[in-house]
Amino acid sequence: KIFQAVVSCIGSDGTIYIIPKSFETALNKLMAEIQNTFKGLGLLIPYCWKKGEACVVRGADTVWYRAKIVEVSSSTLQVQYIDRGYIESIPQCHLYPTTFYTGIPPFCIPCQLYKTLPIGNFWQQEAVEYLQELLKNEEVEIHVKELPDNPWGKLSISLYFGGMSLSSFMAYQKYCVAEDCQDIQKLGVFEGDLSPSYLLQPLPVPGETFPVTVTHLVSPKEVYICLDSSENLTKCSATERSASCDSESLSKALKWCNKIVKTLPHLTNFKKELPCLAEYVDGLWYRAKLLSITQLVPVQILVQFVDYGTYLVAPTSRLRHIPCHLLKYPVQAVRVLLAGFRPASDDKNVERIPYSPEWSLKALWTMVDCVEGKRLSASILTVSPEVTISLYGDDKNLVHLKLIEMGLAELDQ
Repeated sequence: KIFQAVVSCIGSDGTIYIIPKSFETALNKLMAEIQNTFKGLGLLIPYCWKKGEACVVRGADTVWYRAKIVEVSSSTLQVQYIDRGYIESIPQCHLYPTTFYTGIPPFCIPCQLYKTLPIGNFWQQEAVEYLQELLKNEEVEIHVKELPDNPWGKLSISLYFGGMSLSSFMAYQKYCVAEDCQDIQKLGVFEGDLSPSYLLQPLPVPGETFPVTVTHLVSPKEVYICLDSSENLTKCSATERSASCDSESLSKALKWCNKIVKTLPHLTNFKKELPCLAEYVDGLWYRAKLLSITQLVPVQILVQFVDYGTYLVAPTSRLRHIPCHLLKYPVQAVRVLLAGFRPASDDKNVERIPYSPEWSLKALWTMVDCVEGKRLSASILTVSPEVTISLYGDDKNLVHLKLIEMGLAELDQ
């Protein structure tokens, strides 16, 4: 069985506690009932607690949780939150014995990685801490491999985060040995002769109008667009729905990559068009491709962020190998030319775009104002030799009409 779950806790022995997403509604309902039943402080009179006894615990967040007694000592009790998995030492005044809700099974499931042997036969503290940092409160995909011999045992699973196998990733980190590790190379962090490349975004058929966002402008005439089907998926074509699904999955995969990026090696191959991860000015890492070496000492590389179209000159310290599973998502940004207008022959503005001097900077900034943050739509006119589109504003008028009104462009029949 395959299902989505949230990792609630990593035990000190490496046990992974998960809450299936399908359990969330029932768990939230139970938690609301518990809060209505138990109010105020815990039991303030002496009580003889027993190991394994059911109770409710008032957590540090003042919320009541189901728990059971794990260890009894003179001043504190060690309890396990049965719907979360974690174990904590609690003063007795924060507990209350109860037989309520004991007929409801725990909502979290203890799991172990299938055919995965930790180095030294037990999970080292460093590995446990790494698992906690990586997985706690994150949504993951669970593949059930083996059921436990008894109902309270651990479920044997394969766990995938952002498309990567946790067993393979931890084996690559030298924390364990994974017997079933065929997908280790999907991490894509190994030197090799392979020359991977990105998939291109499938486009709607010419003549069909579809929502887009402009992610980058090279000039008023040359822009990068992303298919934007988030507004109303029911009215979108299959191409747009696919693009929306890809974009959402890619965002999740990139979020995970940002968590593990320090484990990915720096680039040593600077072949043109090579896919990589590059760090943007916001400190986050995105999919990119190498374009050229702009400086040798120190080395500076011109890269393009393929899902936006934007460019950056970056040192090699801000470039890393890209995990191969990130290559299965088509590039989100598509370079297009806008039809219907050309630079004004009598544009007297002195400041020009250095790399496209036929256009004034004023024309560029005016076009930025026309498209930035706007709900736009487009229609493809031609796909060869270059993708050419008509681009419409949220008022359904062609966006370039503003430039023509201002004398910054003229109609091109």
